[in-house]
This record gives sequence, C-alpha cells and structure tokens, in this order.
Amino acid sequence: MIRRVLPHGMGRGLLTRRPGTRRGGFSLDWDGKVSEIKKKIKSILPGRSCDLLQDTSHLPPEHSDVVIVGGGVLGLSVAYWLKKLESRRGAIRVLVVERDHTYSQASTGLSVGGICQQFSLPENIQLSLFSASFLRNVNEYLAVVDAPPLDLRFNPSGYLLLASEKDAAAMESDVKVQRQEGAKVSLMSPDQLRNKFPWINTEGVALASYGMEDEGWFDPWCLLQGLRRKVQSLGVLFCQGEVTRFVSSSQRMLTTDDKAVVLKRIHEVHVKMDRSLEYQPVECAIVINAAGAWSAQIAALAGIGEGPPGTLQGTKLPVEPRKRYVYVWHCPQGPGLETPLVADTSGAYFRREGLGSNYLGGRSPTEQEEPDPANLEVDHDFFQDKVWPHLALRVPAFETLKVQSAWAGYYDYNTFDQNGVVGPHPLVVNMYFATGFSGHGLQQAPGVGRAVAEMVLKGRFQTIDLSPFLFTRFYLGEKIQENNII
Repeated sequence: MIRRVLPHGMGRGLLTRRPGTRRGGFSLDWDGKVSEIKKKIKSILPGRSCDLLQDTSHLPPEHSDVVIVGGGVLGLSVAYWLKKLESRRGAIRVLVVERDHTYSQASTGLSVGGICQQFSLPENIQLSLFSASFLRNVNEYLAVVDAPPLDLRFNPSGYLLLASEKDAAAMESDVKVQRQEGAKVSLMSPDQLRNKFPWINTEGVALASYGMEDEGWFDPWCLLQGLRRKVQSLGVLFCQGEVTRFVSSSQRMLTTDDKAVVLKRIHEVHVKMDRSLEYQPVECAIVINAAGAWSAQIAALAGIGEGPPGTLQGTKLPVEPRKRYVYVWHCPQGPGLETPLVADTSGAYFRREGLGSNYLGGRSPTEQEEPDPANLEVDHDFFQDKVWPHLALRVPAFETLKVQSAWAGYYDYNTFDQNGVVGPHPLVVNMYFATGFSGHGLQQAPGVGRAVAEMVLKGRFQTIDLSPFLFTRFYLGEKIQENNII
C-alpha cells in the first residue's frame, strides 16, 4: 500500500497505512524499506527507472497525540513543556504545524525582545517573573548534547515607566501589587529621576517606576531557535503547511439549567502542504491554537463563534492582527549605555540598540490611527508626526536623531481586554488556546507553555493559576484589564 495524499478540497477518505504498522503506529525505517523495494523492482525490470513509490518525507505523520498550530515561541513553549512533563520519554507524540518556516512575518522574530514585571495584574507579573528565571537559566532548560550553549544577549537595564499626574495614583497601586508578587520595583520622584538619568526632561512627569532586577531585553530569535532545537531533540515533529480544516464529532448535552449545548471534539486536522493543492489528514487527540495574530481564523475553522449572538456557541475568539512599527535611529549625543527601556507618558517608548549610539522604539497607535494590517509596510510619517515629537520632548538630545531603518510586526491583539487566552475552549473540548497576549506573549511564553501543558496533562493549572485568562470570560463579559500594555 502507498500512503495517500488527498487533493485539497476532497472529502475525507480512509487512510492507508505504512507496511508493517498497526493503527496508531509508525515505521521508523520506512525510508530504508522504500530503498529496498525500489532495488527489488529495478532488479525485476532492468534498465527502467523506478518512480513508482511516492516520497512522503515532507508530509506530517498520520497520527499525533497533540497538534500545535503555530510554531512561534508560544507554540514551541507548549511543545517543550508537554515533552518535559510527559510521564515517560516518548509517551506523547507532538506535531508543530507552521506555515512560514522562515518566520519572516512571525511576531517572535519581529519583537523588540523586552521583559518586565511592571504589570497591574498578578497573573502577568507571575508569568514574567517565571520567564525571567527561565531566561536566566536558559541553558539548564534548553541544553542539547553536543550543541553550543545559547547566548540570549540579555541586557538587564530594566524598564522605566513614566506617569503623569492623572496616572500617578494608578502607578503607585500597580507597584504595590508588583512588590507583593516579588518584583523588585522602585518608585521615583521627578527629582530622583533627574538625578539618576540627567538626560531626561521631567516635564509632565509626576512619578516613575523603575525595574531594578530581571528586566531588560534579549534576543528573541535566539530563544526561538533554542526552543526549536530543544524540542526537536525531544522528538517533536515539524511540518511546513497550513491548517485548512478540522473534522470533528458533536454531542448534544443539557446544562444544569436544562439548556441544550453542543460539545465538539476534533478528531482530524487537515494540513495543506506548502506550495501544493494537496493536504494530509492527521488524526489527533488535542489541538493547541497558538497561531498568534491568525488564531481567530483557526478557531473559526473549528466552529467557534458560529452560534447565535449572545450565546456561548456564538462567542468568537476576539483576537486580530494589529500592525506595530519599530524604528531604529542614530543619535551620538543620546543617553548612555545604562539607559533602560523608557515608556513615556505619551505611549512612546525607546531603548538602546547595541553599543553604537543606536536606539529603537515606537508607539502604539490609537484606535483611530490603527494601520491596515494587510501588509507589513512601514509608515515613516507616523514616526515623524506621532513618535519623534514625544521623544524629543522627553530626551532633548533626540531632537537631532537620524532614522536609520524600520520594520513592522504583528500583535496578536485581544480586542476584549488585551490579555492572553489560555486553556481549553468550553465547547470544542479538545482545542486549547495560547494566544492573544497583545504584545507581551514573547516574554511570557515560558510560563504560558507550562500552564497549557499542565492543563492538557493534569486537567488544571498547577504552578500559576491562569483561570482569569480562560475563554469563558468573553461570553460572561468579565474583562481583566491590564493597565500597562506598551
């Protein structure tokens, strides 16, 4: 029997299996068997080339216990923790499906790589504290035999958040929560701010908070590649392709108040192969939606949000792509090497980039200023009109800066409350989420991956309780607003 590859758009058919395997099994030496069979055919038909057997090495497996949709840092973190926490080596078969193997438009590689604990929600603070520990000990977690150690190039210069008079009380309250959770954060008056950072203009600043430990920035590409290398060493499989369909079964149930709901369970994922009209069905038990800015599209494929408005069945995943610009500029008279990442009262931010008097930064647009996310083209006028005036006011030396380059990337923006979505869907019972972090997914990926793996393997959050981040809050209208989204 020859393994089937189904043309995209055809209905589900029976899967043929590799020789010598039973249902659910796989043959590790299939390539060797193909070679032997070709040799036998050539011996029977001398002088004739043999292309009778199709090469299937580029295809995903026919079965996987877990299919992770999205191979960015969040998806890879889930894969890592599933393998790390499995009961025995090889107990769980994990497949990661990523449509862009170059990661050219992935949020991870286009991030500015920041990490801080200066959030208003305890859960976000706890996640970032764990991530700081993970990054500090990254080679204990992600070491691979005979591979060089990772160098994340972590710069521990901290975050400096500035507050106006109207936001000062909220900042004080936030810092109190941060300290209670174990973060090392200090409050600074305008005079203290000028003494420590003489290059800053404190006009309009009533209070500042400064992260003194485990804050700064690192190389996101290095973390991505380190996670990928590690999970491959643990047996995680990868496939370049796009998920186009889920095959699921349904069961009608009654709630405690006698309302009918339909529960769905995904049994099969259809993966459209790269640059092809073919797709490969993959039978699975669990699907992880870590598709970032496009996770709402994956949720819709599973029927999430298809019911009547105002019902749990009709509640969509409120995550969409939002384009954010990052600009790089040169300023020889700019702030020195110990400059933290500064978040201004205006929403503009900047940090140093390397050792050559270069800086990078930007500003999140208002709702009215939101750019079209259809492409990653950069609007240079946005810097000139909306970013540079605030930078030059706060740091007078930036009046003479010269922009060197720029890029754009995507936030997986949660339009409901700008916080992550973690854990299972209440109706599509075997789809789990790791998405919607609205710009802080990279820095919280280690903790989020562990939380999702705990929920999959143990049925509950064990280390950090992320219950407030469950999908059900969208139906219930329970926002968990985070004040400090940069």
